[in-house]
Amino acid sequence: MSLRIGVDLGGTKIEAVGLGADGTERFRRRIETPRGSYNGTLQAIAGLVTAAETATGERGTVGVGMPGAVSPATGLVKNANSTWLIGHPLQRDLEAALDRPVRLANDANCFALSEASDGAGAGAHVVFGVIIGTGTGGGVVVGGEVLGGVNAIAGEWGHNGLPWPAADEWPGPPCYCGKRGCIETFLSGEGLREAYGSPDRNTAAPTAQAIATAADAGDARAAAAVELYAHRLAKALASVINIVDPDVVVLGGGLSNIESLYARVPTLWKDWVFSDRVDTRLARARHGDSSGVRGAAWLWPL
Repeated sequence: MSLRIGVDLGGTKIEAVGLGADGTERFRRRIETPRGSYNGTLQAIAGLVTAAETATGERGTVGVGMPGAVSPATGLVKNANSTWLIGHPLQRDLEAALDRPVRLANDANCFALSEASDGAGAGAHVVFGVIIGTGTGGGVVVGGEVLGGVNAIAGEWGHNGLPWPAADEWPGPPCYCGKRGCIETFLSGEGLREAYGSPDRNTAAPTAQAIATAADAGDARAAAAVELYAHRLAKALASVINIVDPDVVVLGGGLSNIESLYARVPTLWKDWVFSDRVDTRLARARHGDSSGVRGAAWLWPL
């Protein structure tokens, strides 16, 4: 089959693309996620696959990027913020509905695979893909293959503690996972807002995007918050470089649009990387918001 169908299963929307053999996009459609309904989600995905095949006149392979992961121990969904998926055999049920094998991967892994296949990490042997936005996700691709891990959690750097914390960063904010000081609590959009702080008791901090825009415009308070964010990102990525030593780190998600990070972070991370020099590149995602759904399609090589 020369058609690859990728599905990005999100908490608010489900998007599908159909890619040709050369990676060109032949189909794209987005619908609302049937929140709270497991069966409705299955039907929605099946409907998108049917629509892609009808539009292109071809039968395709199907890859799905999903929140959370499929447990190797049980075959059931775990760690998904789309809670109605948890505890269900999503892969088995999709394969029955679509009458073919289906490959599933964490959405951050799909992002990393997309950028490694024909994005900012194309041609690199080891790619670490990072999503910094509402949350903080990561995925590792080695030699064009997603590194899943025996526990299906490879790349989940966001739930390690922030390394080399300053005195005022310890023990850190509480995280929804039940621990404190997770990287995600510092590097999510809310983490940037916390770095900025509330202007006064009655006014909430600006959005992360507004802070970044103000920093670019020369606002001193916003610039200080972005600088603190860059230091924290540099420390967090240095710990990954020390373990994985990727050729390139690719940033995606809303906070990846902060342009100053690409020059600033590589000048900072050298202080924590255990090497005399750091050749790892830091790059912005080439495919932007489309990387996740494209990566799902790339789960099947031709």
